[in-house]
Amino acid sequence: MSDQTWQRPGGGFGSGLVTGVPSQPPPPSDPPHGDKGGDDKDRQKRQIRIFAAIAGGILALGLTILLVVVLSSDTNPFRDRASAPTDVRPPLAQACPAPSESPSAGATQAPTAPPPESGKRTADTEAGISYKAYGAPWVSWDTVWRAGTLEVPYKVGQHFVTEQYSGGSYHASILSAAVPAADNDAVTLNLECVGRQVASDVRAEYYPQPNTMDAIRDELTTLGGRPAWVSEFRLHFTSPGLTATDELSAVAVIDVGKTTAAVLYVSIPGTHKQFDYVVEDVLKSVRPL
Repeated sequence: MSDQTWQRPGGGFGSGLVTGVPSQPPPPSDPPHGDKGGDDKDRQKRQIRIFAAIAGGILALGLTILLVVVLSSDTNPFRDRASAPTDVRPPLAQACPAPSESPSAGATQAPTAPPPESGKRTADTEAGISYKAYGAPWVSWDTVWRAGTLEVPYKVGQHFVTEQYSGGSYHASILSAAVPAADNDAVTLNLECVGRQVASDVRAEYYPQPNTMDAIRDELTTLGGRPAWVSEFRLHFTSPGLTATDELSAVAVIDVGKTTAAVLYVSIPGTHKQFDYVVEDVLKSVRPL
């Protein structure tokens, strides 16, 4: 922009030279590196978006950790609501659901019940059976023995001590019990399944481990006119201080028409084989009450 000289009108009365003033200011020159104001605003927006993304990620991570802790807690209220109801059926009813058709149909078709037994008897009113009682050395069972994983509660029967050893007393036994084996709304038992489960529990929990087994009998039959599963076997084993190294045993599970099955367990240690006959004899003597 340059200076301009001009003379005020009026001749000699002029006052001399003055600097001319333009009517409009010139447009501002462009900044040397573009529009800095626009770049600052864009940069601020980008920073805000970055901060928002980071904050969102931290919040999401925190919520995830909180949910994991809450859902894994024993006091989690949501777990209680979402979990399936606990199965409260007895162990045997869970392992052996009642069949749609009784697998013991053939056994229940026995033509007639055997005649009543005479002589001294052991009656187990809870189990729903009675069976032959024997004289000395057999004596009445006077305790409750819950044995094995199934915890069959033997309350009635006879026994005698065959020897004392470091593990305690060793017994010959004829014991009976009632064990829940069906749902509350069913009275049909899967006898084969229940019988095998009880016999396996006897072998695994009542005797020294490891042991070997000679199977003698494992079948569906009738006892006293009632369907039954009978397992008979001889086990071989060793235990420190124990003289007996084998035992003849039988487990009978009897369908007595209730949600509970009657269990009859007979055991004769190898040191007293003169009583082996009792196994078959007492099984044949079973009668329903």
